[in-house]
Amino acid sequence: MSLLSNKYIKFSLILLLSVSLILFTQGIKLLKNPDSTEISMMTIAGLTVLWAFSMIGIAISDLAQKTPVKVIRDFPVLGWVSITSLVLCMTSDFFVKAIAAVDFLSITTPILTFAGISVADRLVDLRKTSWKVAIVAVFVFTGTYVGSALLSQLGLYLSGK
Repeated sequence: MSLLSNKYIKFSLILLLSVSLILFTQGIKLLKNPDSTEISMMTIAGLTVLWAFSMIGIAISDLAQKTPVKVIRDFPVLGWVSITSLVLCMTSDFFVKAIAAVDFLSITTPILTFAGISVADRLVDLRKTSWKVAIVAVFVFTGTYVGSALLSQLGLYLSGK
């Protein structure tokens, strides 16, 4: 049982670091742009809710590993966290209001940093893939960018701006 509790302590500390980075990012954004989302007790509550949803999702994922159904065992942790968040936000408006007090861009900055670190950690695996993957990636990124720009331009045109 000690190994299991050490695992949860490790995850909870990593998530605590994540919500701290989100709070730091929101604070820096507030310094640069005083009109952005302010930091209040509801922001702290929102970060606590995000932390709790993540921990519940991790616990559900561990429980799902014990089921004989392969689809449930292979379901990703992110999926369990999303389902937990969805169900709990539908049960109480408090969760929605608390999470709304956390600036969205402040959440994405640390997440993209963690994603970059995890990809950089696997560059050796990336070198083993064919050079053709790089060409496909360029076309995918370009297509995504152009598609987003076209949709944005259409939205601005339809709104009259």
